[in-house]
Amino acid sequence: MIVLDTNAWLFWLHDPSRLTRRARAAIRKATDGEGARVSVVSLWEVALKSSLGKLHLPMDIDTWYARARSYPGVGIEALQPEDAIASTRLPGEIHRDPADRFILALARRLAVPLVTADEKLRAYPHVETIW
Repeated sequence: MIVLDTNAWLFWLHDPSRLTRRARAAIRKATDGEGARVSVVSLWEVALKSSLGKLHLPMDIDTWYARARSYPGVGIEALQPEDAIASTRLPGEIHRDPADRFILALARRLAVPLVTADEKLRAYPHVETIW
């Protein structure tokens, strides 16, 4: 099992060539096995950026979500109270972006790697990352 950061999820859905070979292989392996998880926070980020015109989806958000949630081997993980609390107690130094903090907390709770293109997240030593 792995967690997909928002950028990795969007790349996987729309343009897998933007993922590294290592990231693509990890996602393929996960979706064929125990699955990949995406935080509901990533869905919120996509919807928010789409509504602000900062992210252009090929269809309206409701249709996009219906297709995205049916993608084989990828499940949307609800935000758990434990993740909300853990996001405020992450060890070490990490920036204050709440979405990234929730996603890191999810990967830590599940004890699985995070697939991300985000250099700041990849530099965070308390979560294994794949890119």
